[in-house]
Amino acid sequence: MFATFMEVLDTTVVNVSLPHIAGSLSATIEEATWAITSYLVANAIILPMTGWLASRFGRKNLLLWATTGFTLTSFLCGIAPNLESLIVFRIMQGATGGALQPLSQAVLLESFAPHDRGKAMAFWALGIVVAPIMGPVLGGWLTDTYSWRWVFYINLPVGIASIVMTKLYVFDPPYIRQENRGIDYWGIGMLAVGIGALQIVLDKGQQEDWFESRFITVLVILSVVMLVALIVHELMAKEPVIDLHVFRERTYAVGVFLMAVVGFVLYGSMVLLPIMLQTLMGYPSMQAGIAMAPRGIGSFLTMPIIGVLTGRVDPRKLLALGLLVGGTTLLWLGQLNLQAGYWDIFWPQFFQGSGMALLFVPLTTVAMANIKPERMGNATSLFNLMRNIGGSVGIAATATMLSRQRQVVSVMLGENVSAYDPQTQSMMAQLQAGFMAAGADATTAAQRAYVAMYGLVQRQAGMVSFVSIFRLLGMLFIVMIPLVLIMKRPPRRPGGPMAAH
Repeated sequence: MFATFMEVLDTTVVNVSLPHIAGSLSATIEEATWAITSYLVANAIILPMTGWLASRFGRKNLLLWATTGFTLTSFLCGIAPNLESLIVFRIMQGATGGALQPLSQAVLLESFAPHDRGKAMAFWALGIVVAPIMGPVLGGWLTDTYSWRWVFYINLPVGIASIVMTKLYVFDPPYIRQENRGIDYWGIGMLAVGIGALQIVLDKGQQEDWFESRFITVLVILSVVMLVALIVHELMAKEPVIDLHVFRERTYAVGVFLMAVVGFVLYGSMVLLPIMLQTLMGYPSMQAGIAMAPRGIGSFLTMPIIGVLTGRVDPRKLLALGLLVGGTTLLWLGQLNLQAGYWDIFWPQFFQGSGMALLFVPLTTVAMANIKPERMGNATSLFNLMRNIGGSVGIAATATMLSRQRQVVSVMLGENVSAYDPQTQSMMAQLQAGFMAAGADATTAAQRAYVAMYGLVQRQAGMVSFVSIFRLLGMLFIVMIPLVLIMKRPPRRPGGPMAAH
């Protein structure tokens, strides 16, 4: 879990440091965002290959190499003298970190009997859910207190502890052997190009205005062609780099789809809320990050309880309840307005964190229940890949919807602000009188009144846009509930209730 927490934390901890990185390395903010994109691309390419790499080099060896590489490249990122070297080191960091999530999950799933996996997944999911929420807070504090380089240096003690503990306590099961199988070069090549192009599209699409950019259009075509060819090739290959036959297991296939939706909603809403707090409610960046903490608190308190319940209650019921709670809390956030206070934001997030605990633990337990141990590494690789891709799609989709929705709502609200409307005339007169009372002449006061009126319309348009997207995300969770009925119940605890101790 140390390694997983460290790796997931690095997907968000750098975000708030971008202005400082850009200023320190004489680059623009747009150029500095490649420090994030490069990491995500390399990470996404390695993720689905983890099962194959573990069977070729041994799971413990791969986990040690990946953790060592991630720790070393974190140090290199911290001492990077310019943006180019930082991007190169971030690519190396993403490549070494890509194997950490699926490897750690596979080790935990295999270390516990099926009826005890809920407990293991509860603690593992703490890193997956809490780390992205802590990232902006920790990144902001380190950057403000020390410098952006400490965002990377903080990985060193955690990485060293993880290496020592892995060396002492993690061992390969007997069916994991270092196999000298053939290398699927075509599969690796198509995977790297297809996933890499897709990740760049999702990360840069909104910034480049999507299909108005030839660069994005070419990458979309390249990604689609490569991924379709990859699927066909892997289904026919004798020794595929990704074993797609695992999707024949119905429960696993549904679980992977639901995990992609969870990633979509979790990361999409997690990006929206701090933007809303900063742009509409005047929160400083550090305070906006702290305002996100209730979600992590809810998950932290609920995860251990759900881990115990998963072994005693049908986890499908917990999963359905998690979707319902998650959807309801997002609809709750969809009722906010510009007069909302801190506690109006605290409680929906707290219960949403509890809902995420109800989602992650049972979903992982149910999806992996019928996977054979020797295929566990491949299954966890694809499971984590789809969560990450779902998250990237969620961030890209919500950012695009926010931009377009704000423009549409702004025009709709603006149609009702007319010089012939008595309410508008009264409001303009009050604003003008207020500016004149502050010392402005009549002409200047009138100009400021127009600007203030425009600002009011824009703020209201922004708020309407945010709450409509929250409601849409909430409804997406709720309509997913029937899919739980398709999933099979995991094997019962051997010996019945008497084995509870």
